[in-house]
Amino acid sequence: MSKKRVLVLLGPNLNMVGIREKGVYGDETAQSIEMQIRERAEEMGFEIEIFQSNWEGALIDKIHGAKGVFDGVVLNAGALTHYSYALRDAVACLRIPFIETHMSNIYAREPFRSQSVLSDVCAGQISGFGKHSYFLALEALKSLM
Repeated sequence: MSKKRVLVLLGPNLNMVGIREKGVYGDETAQSIEMQIRERAEEMGFEIEIFQSNWEGALIDKIHGAKGVFDGVVLNAGALTHYSYALRDAVACLRIPFIETHMSNIYAREPFRSQSVLSDVCAGQISGFGKHSYFLALEALKSLM
């Protein structure tokens, strides 16, 4: 049996975790968290690719390219979560599970962050557990695939 392939897709400013808003995201660097995601995915028997971009179009292109390549996606779209209908439409194009993921509790922050335009096209949403949100999202994908 071949390994399931998972894409972890990270949106704008998530490369700055550990530098920006430490009270929200903590001190741990994005690179350290990515390494832990890779380790956890490997332990779960997944092949994993992590892709981060600050460009909406690059994220959309990556989603389009996921068709037939990946079995599931962990998606932290960052601020695009709250307004990118183009990203939402790209997610809706694929018939694989997407888990919307956020390190912070988007419902306990600024009012504009409590609206997700992605949630209705994703299998589920996990938020508020810091880097552990990614690990929980991998567990959710494992149960869905």
